[in-house]
Amino acid sequence: MPPPRSTTIEVVRLVIGGLEIQLYRTADSEPTTTQPIAVAFLLHGRLRKKEDVDGFARKLVAGKEGLWVVSFDLRNHGSRMVDEKANDAWDTKDPAQHNPRHAIDMYSIQLGTARDVSFLIDSLPSYLFPNGESEICEWGVVGISLGGHSAWMALCHDPRIRIGVPIIGCPDYRALMAHRAKQEGIPLEPPHYPTSLQQVVERHDPAHKDYRSVDPQSNPFIGKQVFVLCGEEDELVPWSAGVEIVEGLEVGETGGKRVRVYTGVGHKCTDEMQEDVLGFLVEKLK
Repeated sequence: MPPPRSTTIEVVRLVIGGLEIQLYRTADSEPTTTQPIAVAFLLHGRLRKKEDVDGFARKLVAGKEGLWVVSFDLRNHGSRMVDEKANDAWDTKDPAQHNPRHAIDMYSIQLGTARDVSFLIDSLPSYLFPNGESEICEWGVVGISLGGHSAWMALCHDPRIRIGVPIIGCPDYRALMAHRAKQEGIPLEPPHYPTSLQQVVERHDPAHKDYRSVDPQSNPFIGKQVFVLCGEEDELVPWSAGVEIVEGLEVGETGGKRVRVYTGVGHKCTDEMQEDVLGFLVEKLK
């Protein structure tokens, strides 16, 4: 892949419905441009904030003409922090770090973040182009770790999102929680994993959609372009937790699926992964 264009990146800060976002675009991007604009949401991981994906966002914008990238703090992160304990995981070895509501807290954050993405898709065009100067022709979502879980959900639930790139994320929440519960010696049952939570998971999780079907009326992934990136040595979000969904995922003749499991890589988004994501977006975006 050729090196990124030498260009100046502009970062525009907007507040949309009380949600602060950072919009990355080339400094020469004018609202009156006739060039098609694609917007990709870049979602950070648990215990992180939007500033942590600044370099990645700049790399994507510099490498793909016509691509704008939006980042924002996930719920209960960064500027939206309300309760730090709610971001902790199960940790039976350290009571000070142990969050008994980990499964409940994390699912509410990832589901809420996916809904934030759809909310921004509704609202962003009016803020950017109040006079109809241009339009956004393509929507995508790239997410890391917790952001990767949300990327799966946004791709699954919003038909306007055609491109999804979950990085070290998982489409099967119960399988992921079962892995963590086993690690900590916690039974995957109430109160750690309430029946009411499982009911929500069954309504919203990609694992509970008809993802193997070729019928676009029942399979929300038909026609989507999906790139799944995982670390072979990831013990926090293991490839084994999502492999059944990913391998069985049907995207139809108009869709595309790419999967790469990185040898020797743990729970991290590496420079190589970022380069591969850029290459994918260059190839797939209109």
